[in-house]
Amino acid sequence: MAAITALSIIALSHPIPAISIATGITAVFANMLGGIAPDIDQPTAPMWRNLPVGRIFGKVFGALIGGHRFVSHSILGVIIFGVAWHFFLVLLTPSFPHLNMTIIWWAFMIGFISHLIMDTFTREGVPWLLPIPIKFGLPPTKVFRVVTGGLVERFIIFPALIAVTLYSLYTHQKIILDLLHNHIK
Repeated sequence: MAAITALSIIALSHPIPAISIATGITAVFANMLGGIAPDIDQPTAPMWRNLPVGRIFGKVFGALIGGHRFVSHSILGVIIFGVAWHFFLVLLTPSFPHLNMTIIWWAFMIGFISHLIMDTFTREGVPWLLPIPIKFGLPPTKVFRVVTGGLVERFIIFPALIAVTLYSLYTHQKIILDLLHNHIK
């Protein structure tokens, strides 16, 4: 949900170039993929659970990149995933010439970074500065941080993200209607 909230706030607060409906839909899916991509290092992540032999791949891949909340949860991970996603989109460009791959790339990255920001507020924290193995968290005292999957996350943070997204969409109705009428081809 944090990925969609971040995407909607950024999209509504910046001028958006004319895009196709296909680019808009693909960007939303890329954003959601970016929102779960940092957890590729966790064998129990939704990405792996939904594949037939995903848990096996998840365990192997997680071990290769150092385990959960390691490389994929750092600035180094942002760079690696950003470059890898860029090259993946470059490979897809000839097959999908009408998609604006730049917007799709940014949507993925907004989702990815929003995940890391949200994880910074959890008890585990995030090793932003790898290879320096210090995990950063907010607030600095762990006892005041959110427990991943806990009551605060499920019943306060998640509904708050939904409320912020809906409020943002509601207060920017004119921009959304203008976008739908004049900017989507």
